[in-house]
Amino acid sequence: MQRMNAESQPSTRRLILVPAVITLAVTLLRLVGEVNHWAGAWFTTDMGASVVGIVWLAPAFGVYFALQLSASGKAPNAAWRALAFAALGIAVAIIMTRGFTIGAIAPRLHLSYTFHTRLLYGWSVMGVAAVATLPGWPALFQTLLAYAYAARVPVAIIMFFAYHGHWGTHYDAVPPDFPARMSLASTWLWMAFFPQLVFWVGFTVVSGMLFGSVAVALVSFLRSLAPLLARRSD
Repeated sequence: MQRMNAESQPSTRRLILVPAVITLAVTLLRLVGEVNHWAGAWFTTDMGASVVGIVWLAPAFGVYFALQLSASGKAPNAAWRALAFAALGIAVAIIMTRGFTIGAIAPRLHLSYTFHTRLLYGWSVMGVAAVATLPGWPALFQTLLAYAYAARVPVAIIMFFAYHGHWGTHYDAVPPDFPARMSLASTWLWMAFFPQLVFWVGFTVVSGMLFGSVAVALVSFLRSLAPLLARRSD
């Protein structure tokens, strides 16, 4: 087992290297754009989504990783199985989040809807959702997990300096119910470290697994049609 893991690690590193570099470049571009107050439509400084951002890269690289793994002989045992477990991850995230939002889950767990509870629950939901996709395609899961950390660790580091220096970017933004008088260390842990390395890693895995599985299922379907099309052309 150790030998197999050692042999697979370099392959994963090579596969995520270019995507990780591209993601870091986009991260730095967004940082520079926000610090210099470039076009607000492209570089938002609040906690909302921005046109320039790495969140959009997760599904795109999910497709890339899926096609590369399939071409190298690491395709899922069945495309439909990978797609089913990816859909399960999405369903888990939606149902558990919706249930908490409308107040159907918190009372049963004896939880109050506070700032810290909301964050802890959100991280847990995305973690569970990501793990739910694992049985469908372990090789893609492993690759996306490695890429997710390569993408999100630099963001967590940037956010520490942003909170310390009060840069006025989305990297040091806080929600309206953010507790007052929280120390720099606590702020970074609650708003950067755990969100980036748990929630956003989970999001990257779930979205990448979904789009990657869809891509492979589509390719498999088109290949199954090829013989039929060839017969009709004859």
